[in-house]
Amino acid sequence: MPKLSAGILLYRIQNKHLKVLLVHPGGPFWAKKDLGSWSVPKGEYTDNEEPLVAAKREFQEETGFQPPASKLIELGEVAYSNKKLIVWALEGDIDAKKIMSETFSIEWPPKSGKQQTFPEVDRADWFDTSTAQEKLVNGQRILITRLAKKLGVTLPAVEPPSSTITGQIPLF
Repeated sequence: MPKLSAGILLYRIQNKHLKVLLVHPGGPFWAKKDLGSWSVPKGEYTDNEEPLVAAKREFQEETGFQPPASKLIELGEVAYSNKKLIVWALEGDIDAKKIMSETFSIEWPPKSGKQQTFPEVDRADWFDTSTAQEKLVNGQRILITRLAKKLGVTLPAVEPPSSTITGQIPLF
């Protein structure tokens, strides 16, 4: 059974450009990872908890900020990595450099018997939609497209990665 998660994608429009707030997971596993490792502020909830309540709680736990009291935009569910994530977008503006995340403890280094504490989120930042698509974990990338569509914003065309097959002659 997939783990249930809920989150809030904070967005702002600056100089007619859509930007979104993403968070980078803390801890040693994620320390040197960048592309494909950022996320919407989110967290797990149980069957008897309202997903929106969990999304607001998790936003506060991962950023230290209360979610803004702006109009909710439902972005729906995404499923990936044995997770089922439901997300809402809110317009707002926080200072990403001032986030303060809750912490977790794990045995680190592994099999050392030592417990170390790490922040759930080690940093946050605002990204344009193209950069956000690169930074987000794969299963969450569709959320940017959904948000843009709901806001009536045209996303810039993203060029596919170039690939060259060696040993073949170009056809043109």
